[in-house]
Amino acid sequence: MEATTQRAHIAFKPTTHEAIVTGTNITVRAIAEWWKQGAQPEEIRLHIPHLTLAQIFGALEYYQDHAAEIDRLITANAVPENISGSRLP
Repeated sequence: MEATTQRAHIAFKPTTHEAIVTGTNITVRAIAEWWKQGAQPEEIRLHIPHLTLAQIFGALEYYQDHAAEIDRLITANAVPENISGSRLP
């Protein structure tokens, strides 16, 4: 991803090296994770209500064009199965 990447509703945050929804700290990765779990855009908006449907669709469009890269980020940030759902003492 180039540092100058700009699309409607999407910006590139150089400090995290991730695409985000413009004007927020919500990553395209976060929206793509909901999508990959089967959530429809309207359902994603229920979880992230300060986003518009246009922003969510913009993020999903960006994800479609950069799926391999974003899928790598999803994998790299996944909580390991052995501690998923665990509580710290």
